[in-house]
Amino acid sequence: MKKVTFYIMQESKNGVEASMPQHHELACKLAGEFYQQGQRVYIHANDESAANQVDEYLWQLDASSFVPHNLQGEGPRNGAPVEIGFQPPRHRYQVLINLHDQTPQFAVNFNQIIDFVPHQDGLKQQARERYKHYRQTGLQLLTVNAE
Repeated sequence: MKKVTFYIMQESKNGVEASMPQHHELACKLAGEFYQQGQRVYIHANDESAANQVDEYLWQLDASSFVPHNLQGEGPRNGAPVEIGFQPPRHRYQVLINLHDQTPQFAVNFNQIIDFVPHQDGLKQQARERYKHYRQTGLQLLTVNAE
């Protein structure tokens, strides 16, 4: 059965958001873990700017944590093991990491979906809407507290 895992984000320790949202950093870490497991991952961002930010973050990881990735439309013909975009994917992937504030129409094409519940109220409400949508679609839902 297809499943959706929601990571519930905690308020940052110092009360100030870093240059990149916590859930985007966690998305990059999870993409690396799925890559290590041999899974192909599509990271769906809100827009080109957010996709570029995730791409840049992945390039800044040290060599031992490198995750082969590319922005949508770049890289190898069949896509890298991890692709970042803001349009529907053109290749097949097993895992969707959703950073978009809405549920993508194509989400049902994935075996596993990762989504996030940020601690900010407005973003939390958007996550509730995505959760309801996934539940109405009949997907198995799981919540996990992010560290």
